Amino acid sequence: MNCDRKDLLLYAVTDRYWLEEKTLPEVVEDSLKGGATFVQLREKNLGEKEFLEEAKELQKLCRKYRVPFVVNDNISIAKEMGADGVHIGQEDGDPKEVRKILGEEKIIGVSVQTVEQAETAVADGADYLGVGAMFPTGSKEDASEVDFPTLKKICETVSVPVVAIGGITKENVFQLKDTGIAGIAVISAIYGQKNIYNSAKELKAITEELFL
Repeated sequence: MNCDRKDLLLYAVTDRYWLEEKTLPEVVEDSLKGGATFVQLREKNLGEKEFLEEAKELQKLCRKYRVPFVVNDNISIAKEMGADGVHIGQEDGDPKEVRKILGEEKIIGVSVQTVEQAETAVADGADYLGVGAMFPTGSKEDASEVDFPTLKKICETVSVPVVAIGGITKENVFQLKDTGIAGIAVISAIYGQKNIYNSAKELKAITEELFL
């Protein structure tokens, strides 16, 4: 499964922090109905059995909406349940090794913050890059910010699509216009909102205007 640039337009990263009375599949389906074009399952504190079951449910949903589904960090879960791919950070493994485990057809995304990291990730087989944090974010306490010139330079340097992440909202997303990104990855801008469907729909319209 190739990673098409247009698939990265509105990249939704899950977070169960805001679930309240709903289940994760319910809120993810709301975001897919609203127009999310890519889904990443991000779980930091869930047991392997629950993680696996949840991943299988979300994979089914994403197939229904024909949207790529990747797992954050957990390569063994991604392999076991047949995810479309994984997203890894700088400390989570070598894309070359991940490729050997998952196979040629799977998507591998890599988080980077510098041009050098970007070039290395692509040389090692990354299909797309996540760059950030672009703005202050509460979703990842240790995220350091990347400036706009660096983001633009990364987009100009690499041959794979780039998605911006970190503190992006419908109010500040306009600042990312003309940087060269394929789209935005968001957590709270979709899943932290009262109406997830409407939030995704609004962001989708904005990203289509800015990045297509």
